[in-house]
Amino acid sequence: MLGETTSLEIRTPEGVGFQIPVASPFSRCLALAIDYAVVVALTLITTQVIRIFQTSLSAIPIVGEIIVDFGYGATILLQFLIFTFYGMITEWLWSGQTVGKRIFRLRVIDERGLSLGLKQVVIRNLFRVLDILPSTFYLIGSISCLVTRHCQRIGDIAAGTLVVREVTPSAPSFGELLATGENSFATQPHLEARLRQRVSPEEARIALDAVTRRNELDPDCRLRLFQKLADHFRSLSDFPDEITVGLSDEQYIRNVVDTLFRRASV
Repeated sequence: MLGETTSLEIRTPEGVGFQIPVASPFSRCLALAIDYAVVVALTLITTQVIRIFQTSLSAIPIVGEIIVDFGYGATILLQFLIFTFYGMITEWLWSGQTVGKRIFRLRVIDERGLSLGLKQVVIRNLFRVLDILPSTFYLIGSISCLVTRHCQRIGDIAAGTLVVREVTPSAPSFGELLATGENSFATQPHLEARLRQRVSPEEARIALDAVTRRNELDPDCRLRLFQKLADHFRSLSDFPDEITVGLSDEQYIRNVVDTLFRRASV
């Protein structure tokens, strides 16, 4: 199964298919090296702070000895906590990313393509203790990544997660994509700007994928999908009725895509 799958295929209930590129073992190793450097730096900083604290109080009779012993124990405990919780905290706060993953544009997601859950974050990081064996060489985790279908280490398998690459799509040819003349939204540039502010990158990508893949959909699925998308984007926009009346749901989304992408790139 080595290298069998390089992307994850996801199909929504509306019949829209998405392909998400899976991160390679090499890119994951590079991100891991960065994260190890961050963990080492945090450990050195906290250790130095504890040593300064010990030195300043060591001259105090009796109390100084207790502080010194406490400092040794605190150093070991903090090192363990940093190693254990660094991945958990960063992946939860940054939606599946650590410092290394952000640098190399990688992200942890649910293996079904859903958002990452807190339980999954905890499980995949707790299993890191197994993945790094023997010692800290990550041999078990590396072998697992090489032989599993979606390059998953043991922690990913246990948590139902995988690591993917974030890819910035190239700008499509909007003339062929939209297959329409004028975008009526363009008569209201201030409302277009407001729409761009309200739409998240994920929502914009979904609208773009729906338009580019519309011919791959069954007619019924196509109608339902564009109806749901149009209802959603109408709730985000303030375009007056005189420029939206008569627009089909699909044409409405084409105008939205034109506003979000082509207009913003001019």
